[in-house]
Amino acid sequence: MEKRALFATRHEDSRGRYFSEAPSATRTPFQRDRDRIIHATAFRRLKQKTQVFVAHEGDHFRTRLTHSLEVAQIARTIARTLGLDEDLAETLALCHDLGHPPFGHAGEDQLDACMQPFDGFDHNAQSLRIVTRLERRYPQFDGLNLSWETLEGLCKHNGPLTGPDTSIRDLPAAFRDFPHLADLEIDQFAGPEAQVAALSDDIAYNNHDIDDGMAAGLFTVDDLLELPVVGDVFRGVRIEYPMLDDRMVTYEAVRRLIGLWINDLIGETQARAARHKPKSAADVRALDEPLIAFSQGLEPPQRALRAFLHARMYKHYRVNRMRSKAKRVLADLFEVFLNEPQTLPPPWKGQAEALEDADRARIVCDYIAGMTDNFALEEHRRLFDSRSLA
Repeated sequence: MEKRALFATRHEDSRGRYFSEAPSATRTPFQRDRDRIIHATAFRRLKQKTQVFVAHEGDHFRTRLTHSLEVAQIARTIARTLGLDEDLAETLALCHDLGHPPFGHAGEDQLDACMQPFDGFDHNAQSLRIVTRLERRYPQFDGLNLSWETLEGLCKHNGPLTGPDTSIRDLPAAFRDFPHLADLEIDQFAGPEAQVAALSDDIAYNNHDIDDGMAAGLFTVDDLLELPVVGDVFRGVRIEYPMLDDRMVTYEAVRRLIGLWINDLIGETQARAARHKPKSAADVRALDEPLIAFSQGLEPPQRALRAFLHARMYKHYRVNRMRSKAKRVLADLFEVFLNEPQTLPPPWKGQAEALEDADRARIVCDYIAGMTDNFALEEHRRLFDSRSLA
């Protein structure tokens, strides 16, 4: 068994759940949270939600589900090495994208535009709304009744929510609507496991987007060779294995890059831990900087890689066409459901018809945000294709 760090979150000291439940005889609170997330409807829907490419464009591209699994695998590795709670890190990795709507960031941008008169849309806040309200699987409460530590990490994995220039009233509506938000110490950083999950997300998407972009034919190995660090790794693989084709070169290079990013994060975090000497997870939250971090030396190659992917992948005309279509699909659906709530299926229809203005818009937003890519396209076909009356 790995030695537990002093600053790890201790499941024995969990602050509990907002609805009291008897403890499990076989699982820690964080293992129980993980299992509830895996069984959630919103988690299953991630299998057909866009990461970069629309889910139906190819079986081999990442979806939100496969991305979340990759993040969880990286988070467990880092947490184990640092002596943190692996189960909490995995739990936060698995639930960090639950609130994403169909069609990736294009879908989020469009839903936010549709919701601008009604407090907007934010996928992080929607994740909290899902696990505290929208999932209905238990007779005693709405939501999943997750532990304090999981809710805190879910809300704050990207950093404090409030500060000198941001108050609770400035936060997205789904955050403000949670009655216990202030109790999550939102002016501090998240615990160490949540910070691990957040940076595991960066490691996963930076590297698997290289793989997906290559598979889609958006760029070649030669295009990557001038990038700092990334180019060196690809060049090294080619020198070591001169007979490999570019797909195999990419697999090996991405594997090495993930290891490089993980090792850098572990080294920098250990240096910060030695400098700050946190004695508990509470000490980690109270620091004036994140404890879990990449080194300054890795920042330039990360910026270069992100700029390359932005130019050659995220803004590629094929991806732009998908974004354009996705936005039109969601805008059409939102307009119809908001103005004609009788076209919604139950139980959404009953809820929306009983409400007006912002409250109805939020119900419509919840319905659309929960759709998979394929379901949104099918709903649009049913409503707008005059040849389809089903």
